[in-house]
Amino acid sequence: MNPRIAFVAAPVLTFTYGVIRILDGLDGSRGPGLAWTTGHLAFIGALAFFAVAFHEMRRLAGGGRSATGLASAGYVGIATLIAQFTIDIVLGFRSADHAAMGVLFDQVQAVPGVQQVIYDFGPLLFFVAQIGLVLQLAIQRRVKAWTPVLVVADVLVPFAEKDLMPLGAAFLLISFLALARVSRASRLADGRHRVVEPAVPASV
Repeated sequence: MNPRIAFVAAPVLTFTYGVIRILDGLDGSRGPGLAWTTGHLAFIGALAFFAVAFHEMRRLAGGGRSATGLASAGYVGIATLIAQFTIDIVLGFRSADHAAMGVLFDQVQAVPGVQQVIYDFGPLLFFVAQIGLVLQLAIQRRVKAWTPVLVVADVLVPFAEKDLMPLGAAFLLISFLALARVSRASRLADGRHRVVEPAVPASV
């Protein structure tokens, strides 16, 4: 997949999830129903594109141990978030109303390790990787200093108020558009280098 698509699709789908989440809560409760399922599917799609984006950010950062470790942590975080959102969708299908869904959530989160891995620690790795990778690119001067600032804003805004998630996603889109341009320039440069690289003469 073209990584530039991922850099656009990830924040756009995150924005979509944030908007649907707000609309879903207008009646005073969120889920179950079409909005609940659609919003969660949108964010699962965003996570798939984030995986591609992390892979490309690792490449842009040089693929060293630090970048590889951060990307790997990000993949683990993505996996736990996909598990979390899949659980949400399944419980939504199994519930007649919001109260019934709450009972099922309590049962799932009571399973040893689920709360800690799927809902608490695991997802944090996703955010750590996101900030760490773009910060490494800023230190290497591959991106402007404001780029990690916007990524941090995207991460922190929903923690302050989840209904501000679309605003955070807008910040992320601006920063990821910059990364998309860097990715394109890097790949064009790599392509030119391969074209002009002289062939190794055969041994006589």
